[in-house]
Amino acid sequence: MHTARTRLLIVLSLLAGCSSGGGSGSGGTSGPAPVPAPVLQAVAGDSEISYSWTSVPGAGSYTLYVGSSSPVTPQTAVPYVGLSSPHILSGLSNGSTYWAAVAAVVGGIEGSLSNTQAATPTASGGASPYDPSWASIAATNTITLVYDNGQTAEQNGAALKAAMSGLQPGDLLEIGSGSYSINSYFNLEIAGTAAAPITIRPASGATVVLTRPDANQNILNVGVNNPVQYVRFEGLELTGGSLGLRLYNCSQVWVDGCHIHHTGDAALSTNTRDTDHLYITRNQIHDTGGTGEGMYLGANNSAVVMHDSIIALNHVYSCFGSGPSAQGDGIELKQGSYNNWIVENLVHDTNYPCIIVYGTDGQAPNVVERNICYNSADNVMQAQGEAIIRNNLLINGATAFHSHDHQGQTKDLQVVHNTIINSGRAMNLSSWNNRSGMVLANNAVYSQNAEAVRFPNGSQGVTLAGNVKLGSLTGATSGFIDGTGLADFISLSWDASQRDGTPSIGSPLIGAADAGFAVSEDIHGAPRSGTLEAGAFAAP
Repeated sequence: MHTARTRLLIVLSLLAGCSSGGGSGSGGTSGPAPVPAPVLQAVAGDSEISYSWTSVPGAGSYTLYVGSSSPVTPQTAVPYVGLSSPHILSGLSNGSTYWAAVAAVVGGIEGSLSNTQAATPTASGGASPYDPSWASIAATNTITLVYDNGQTAEQNGAALKAAMSGLQPGDLLEIGSGSYSINSYFNLEIAGTAAAPITIRPASGATVVLTRPDANQNILNVGVNNPVQYVRFEGLELTGGSLGLRLYNCSQVWVDGCHIHHTGDAALSTNTRDTDHLYITRNQIHDTGGTGEGMYLGANNSAVVMHDSIIALNHVYSCFGSGPSAQGDGIELKQGSYNNWIVENLVHDTNYPCIIVYGTDGQAPNVVERNICYNSADNVMQAQGEAIIRNNLLINGATAFHSHDHQGQTKDLQVVHNTIINSGRAMNLSSWNNRSGMVLANNAVYSQNAEAVRFPNGSQGVTLAGNVKLGSLTGATSGFIDGTGLADFISLSWDASQRDGTPSIGSPLIGAADAGFAVSEDIHGAPRSGTLEAGAFAAP
């Protein structure tokens, strides 16, 4: 029997020798109405990649295309047909990068391809840069909680609360399938150690839902009174209540692969106590109420600070909030929080910015990189200062990238190698004039109908180099060359339905970047070839 890797190599070899490819492309379908594209996410493991995607109404199945390079097309990639989300492709080669896109099949018609995702499987024991140092430490004691179908959801919820609250260092709690109703205030205060962390997760193959019948309390509070550390929450679903998960006095807490949705307020927050060394990874967050943040990290005016934490590989969407207090940021990192890494998140369809970061009060900068953000009713991304913003794809908002004084002065902000696309104004840089450490370099900044970049107060002292623009330029006279249009990219659209920003052959992006600000990898973590392309994507 061939492994998936063997089949992939065989088919790619055959495709490479064909003069024409089979399969239906994203633009070649027919029917009464176009089939929309899903949104794809890929998480690499040991010799495998786990693919998941958003559902398309009416889809009976999905086709996943996997290839060894970008762009991914039905003619150059291997099709895996008849799939549903999630799907794990195994038997792959560790260290090799795989590129994938998915299409929905509705009534026998295959729709448009999704965004392209690249992932590189890694052998077990090879630490992910996004996981804590204690990630691979095995449990010393396993506790199993089985859902009792003879009891109510509230009674099962009480049993779960008791089991979680009794955990000791080295314990692994495996929870059986069921909906556990948390109908009273729940504050969890447990602590593992670096050598004996605590893990709470579903049993193999189980679906565990923590819910609350009303919005009077959060579903789960962690560390309200006493410190919580070295605890992993893995694969849990939280829905209902007020906030889904609220972290208080927490350090070395890992929220991994959880599904938090349809909450009465924000999905996940750290805005009541200082936190540090949090790992918020691979979570799916959507449909938030109240103020509506997907993640609310830190508090206004540095009252609460989060530092030295990682927010990675999360899928955050449909954050609109509800009622008169509705805001709806995707990921919001407040003033004073510092030395955090916001990386490889997919954030879209928000009321406020998909990602917004404030300043650090002079502490180590936050790094915001390799994120894909689109469809915001406000700014797609907003950054005050003291941050490195690089290799991000930003499309379709009131403004695609915005920066101004807000609870602190704009300063020490480096914006490099981003692809920024908008029908209206692409970049608005309100308070960059005569500020220290301001860099705008090697970006692709395209506006369909307005300014590419606006410095309303001027750009005195700003380092400008290697940028490619489409649209007018206000407040600056150098550091840019002109692009020709979206044909400069493999497949980008103003409405964000196409999101492959790889430079096309002959694109003015290629060779436009300034070597002094070049970075070695692109938005997918792929090495740049030395062609010094502007924007977030390496040239093919």
